[in-house]
Amino acid sequence: MTKSRSIPSLFLPLIAICLNISTLKAEPQYAISMYSTPALPPDFVSLPYANPLARQGGTIRLGEVGSFDSLNPHILKGRSPWQLRFWNYETLMGRSWDEPFTLYGLLAESIETDPNRTWVEFTLRPEAKFADGSRVTIEDVLWSYETLGTVGHWRYRGLWKKIETAQQTGPRSVKFTFNEQNPELALLAGMRPILKKSQWEGKDITASGTDIIPITSAPYQITDFEAGRYIELEKNPNYWGKDLAFRRGTNNFDTLRIEYFADATVYFEAFKAGEIDLYREGNAEKWATQFDFPRALDGSIAKSEVPHARPTGMRGLFMNMRREKFQDWRVREALISAFNFEYINEAMTGNRQDRIQSYFSNSELGMKVGPASSDIEALLAPFKSDLPPDTLAGYEFPKSDGSLGNRKNIRRAQKLFEDAGYQVSDGVLKGQEGEAFTFEILMRQGAQEYLSIAELYQTSLERLGINVEITLVDGAQYAERLRKTDFDMIPYARGLSLSPGNEQYLYWGSEMADNEGTRNIIGVKSEIVDHLLDRLMAAKSESELHTVTRALDRVLTAGRYVIPIYFENVSRIAHRSDLRFPKYTPVYGDRIGFMPDVWWKAQ
Repeated sequence: MTKSRSIPSLFLPLIAICLNISTLKAEPQYAISMYSTPALPPDFVSLPYANPLARQGGTIRLGEVGSFDSLNPHILKGRSPWQLRFWNYETLMGRSWDEPFTLYGLLAESIETDPNRTWVEFTLRPEAKFADGSRVTIEDVLWSYETLGTVGHWRYRGLWKKIETAQQTGPRSVKFTFNEQNPELALLAGMRPILKKSQWEGKDITASGTDIIPITSAPYQITDFEAGRYIELEKNPNYWGKDLAFRRGTNNFDTLRIEYFADATVYFEAFKAGEIDLYREGNAEKWATQFDFPRALDGSIAKSEVPHARPTGMRGLFMNMRREKFQDWRVREALISAFNFEYINEAMTGNRQDRIQSYFSNSELGMKVGPASSDIEALLAPFKSDLPPDTLAGYEFPKSDGSLGNRKNIRRAQKLFEDAGYQVSDGVLKGQEGEAFTFEILMRQGAQEYLSIAELYQTSLERLGINVEITLVDGAQYAERLRKTDFDMIPYARGLSLSPGNEQYLYWGSEMADNEGTRNIIGVKSEIVDHLLDRLMAAKSESELHTVTRALDRVLTAGRYVIPIYFENVSRIAHRSDLRFPKYTPVYGDRIGFMPDVWWKAQ
């Protein structure tokens, strides 16, 4: 039985009266915040990091390494440009990237919920339209939520399972009632892309590739593409929301174009030659030493640094916990010890960048150095005997003296392998059954920086009698093996936000670990982690959310699932000198909603 259903217009007035009687304390609002009140008033002029007087027009040419074979970013099949999720689709509510827990009306002119947030109701703007001029309807909303919630990407399915009913309550209003107490659901319900139902009638949305160009309600529409080479989007001059305060000073370019390159080296050379307009550099050493080419020296290129306060997330070599060889924490600790970060950091960044210390480090959500505080210790007390070693004491990644030999940590790794039942025989590390301990590092072709890191690591592991195979595959093979979790170790980056919520189930929840296309890349299956995720969802205040997140950070870090590398608390952007962005930047910095959203061409 479907949860989505329309109500005959004859009964709508009566239903509205009943709803008003039962929810006298609820009133429609222009915005919603998780724990406090929205920072912007109802009559705000623009988002604080947008320039409402920004010049309109022009083209911006961006670059990506890799390829694409789909224009549908909402399904498991294929590889679509990730930007399409944000450039090509509107949601009922929109995020301010300067407020971690606040949403403002976008397709919806208002949001209404009860004090306990057991339900939420949205009212569509009467002017909201798709690019073909047709109105966005409640039928489109209900169809989009049910379709994406049942056959869409995993990121959409969790919410749908928590919706008890989804009902049309008026000509332009829809109400979602939840089947569990989870205050974040009222916000999540406003963050799903709205698709045009009639465009997909008679078509299998799960099998769509480049055959269907979506008709969307967003400012930009796809106008040209060649699969795997480029994609171009034009701004709709009749975009319905161009006068909204939420959109003022955003979407300033007429044309967005993305060029695709085989590897990072070709990508950088294209930027140097002027074939693309912007280049992000994640390596501080390269930023300092490799931007002295002619276009940079003659003033055609500017270098900008954009700070941020978001968590580091986790970036490095991810172990696949579905593999038996990684089940023992001593093996994982040995592999981390053998990774000579200090030497690698000198070789790769000139020691200009710091190492990631935990998943939420660089933010107020990160675990504190040293022993756990009393509130976190109490939170973890029921699981004390099952906690990974050093969770409460405060796990820290091993450090070397920076020399190539890394003797101290190599000896430590040898001892850990011995404790786990491994011995070196004829120069090969072997288990108790005589099997060689070996594994594969799977990498995408063109990932030059990670390849250099993996090769340095490979040399260190040889000293322990471990033969590591570095396998390079093309983008399609990489995506398929990642989707099927067919890897031993893989370079990966898991970005995290300042508003952790239901998405954490996707990243670390046991239920998601073995699903194809899962975002739980590591394959974490932990009763402790699952408990903390539930507590995170039940947090009644921002203070409680911080405590639970710090506890989760401790448990994940002490789990030793990832060999972390370096991070940057600033984004380094080289760009055409006539491109501008506001002086005030959001707390999230250079992330979604910033580039190209609030940039503009000066002349």
